[in-house]
Amino acid sequence: MTAIALLSSGLDSVTSLAIAQRETDVRLALIFDYGQRAAAREIEYSRKVAEKYGLEHKVISLPWLKDITATSLVSKEMDVPEVSIQDIAEESDPDITRDSAKKVWVPNRNGVMINIAASYAESMDCKYVIVGFNNEEAVTFPDNSIAYLDSLDKCLGYSTLNGVKMMAPVAGLDKQGIILKALETEAPLEWSWSCYHGEEVPCGVCESCTRRMRAFMQAGITDPLMARLGILTI
Repeated sequence: MTAIALLSSGLDSVTSLAIAQRETDVRLALIFDYGQRAAAREIEYSRKVAEKYGLEHKVISLPWLKDITATSLVSKEMDVPEVSIQDIAEESDPDITRDSAKKVWVPNRNGVMINIAASYAESMDCKYVIVGFNNEEAVTFPDNSIAYLDSLDKCLGYSTLNGVKMMAPVAGLDKQGIILKALETEAPLEWSWSCYHGEEVPCGVCESCTRRMRAFMQAGITDPLMARLGILTI
């Protein structure tokens, strides 16, 4: 089986690549620059991961997507929402995480990226596009859901001559489960970047950082990224 990977450098995409490359011939790693705050850091880390696996690494610029995005993931005029571990607990107010998701939403981002990736896959005669969609984020981001993955397979069956399909190795897992899979597959989590910001160290308070922090706490494991950066955690 041949594939290309969408490699944002996040915890989910890095682990998905580590899983997939054990049974798939991955030909290319793609990352997109759409003006997101962490673009430079994500590209740097994504390249490190691609180098580990000996993959060609390609950065695709989508400046028009920045132009039409008014939310805080791109717009510096808005504050990125901060959430606590209590805010993302199952018994907490779901409006908090729904509001946080809305404030970092980028119009049809995954749809755009997947279709571009499918074009590359078809041109390279690759059968699969690897993504890091997961069960935890699917609760507030519908474009991470299994239903969305199923719909993509149907659509790509029409829009690609070789019937490109999606491969989502962690689609049924939460963040803790992803971390355990990452350890099993020796994924280079020391080069995974989850923070919505792109500073030298993660902010620790955006929702993506908070979910990552909670997952490592639940697993009872020190975050390899934080260890590499010399930041003391559990």
